[in-house]
Formats: sequence, C-alpha cells, structure tokens
Amino acid sequence: MPVSKRKKTIKVLLADDHPVVRKGLGSCLNNLEHIEIVGEAVDGQETVSKVRELSPEIVLMDLDMPTMSGLEATKIIRREFPLVKVLILSIHTNKDYVLQIIKSGAQGYVLKDAPLTELVRAIESVHGGGAFFSPDISQIMLDQYLAEATNGEESGNSKKLTNRETEVLSMIAEGQSNKEMASRMGVGVRTVETHRERVMNKLDIHNVAGLTKYAIAHGIIKLEK
Repeated sequence: MPVSKRKKTIKVLLADDHPVVRKGLGSCLNNLEHIEIVGEAVDGQETVSKVRELSPEIVLMDLDMPTMSGLEATKIIRREFPLVKVLILSIHTNKDYVLQIIKSGAQGYVLKDAPLTELVRAIESVHGGGAFFSPDISQIMLDQYLAEATNGEESGNSKKLTNRETEVLSMIAEGQSNKEMASRMGVGVRTVETHRERVMNKLDIHNVAGLTKYAIAHGIIKLEK
C-alpha cells in the first residue's frame, strides 16, 4: 500500500532575550501545521550552540541580545552552517544597521510590528531559497542602492540583462526555487541554473539578498504596500 505523504514542516529556532516575545511567537507559529518550533535561545552564544544541537532550517533572530548580538551570531551561523537560513526579526530601521545585517548573510528582515501573515510569508520564502524584506527595509535598500548609483558605483553597460535573464532575476527575487522557475518557464532545471549563473556573473552579485536589492532598485519587482 502506498505510504501517505505528510507536508514537510519547517524547523524554526527562536532567538530572543525576551521570554514574552518567545512565548508569543512560539504560540502563534506552533499553531501552523507546516511550522515547528524546535527550540529557543536567549542570546547569540546560545543561538549558535542550539543551531549545532538542533539543526533548525531557519533561525528567527533578534538583534539586541546579551553575551553575543544577533548580528555576530548571524555571521557565525552563515559561516559555519551555510544550509541554515537566518531571518532577522527586529525593531531597527536604521540604515547602517540594515546594511550590516544584509552583509552578514541574513536572508530576510521582518520588523517586529509586522502582522503574523507577513512573518509567515517571510519564513516560507526564506525556506524556499528566496529572500524576504519588510517594505520599510526594502525601501532602505532601494535608497542605498540609488545613492551608490548616483556616486558612480554602477558600471551600467556591463550589467545589461536579456529579457530571459530579467525574468529569472524577477522570480529569484520573488523567492521561487529553481524547480518552480523551470515549471513556470517550461524549461529544464539545468537551463534555469545556467540563466541564474549568468545573471549573478553579469551583476557580480552572488547571493539572493543582493539580487533582491538589485531587482527592487531597478523596478523589476515592486515593493509591497
């Protein structure tokens, strides 16, 4: 007899030094069938240890924690556990802070006042290999990118994408997997991988967060309102 398939759950580690926040997030997310809270951590150091112990797929990371900050913990996790995705959940909208987080390797940034539906979308997107940034964070990324372009840091001509490559970039920024893109485009996964590699090489951007930032800045995808 065929074995029934259960929907794969997303294993999440909560990292926040406030017990009320952890309890509230845990209660909300554990009510969802496809998300499982596998553990909690109260500071950056414990977060790194729990990642090693529990092997979560996503770390929902606060920034302001004692002993070791969320920023430092993110850098360590992305370096030592490259398959683990980090999704920042914070109140900060300071430009310098946001840019530091993006450079640290985090795949997403959701503000703490965002609705639960936005947080769930972020978890699903990051788990699927995409990136997710709250609209306010996306605007900060856009402003920074445009400032860099104004200062002559864009080379322009070398970054000309074909229509197909632009389509692939758009789907990457939307958080679609290679398999989903292949199905949508009616091509094989290897063809999508080739387009993806060409996009990264042309733009000299080799991570999803950077590609998303580029796509937003150039109007390839629109900011959510």
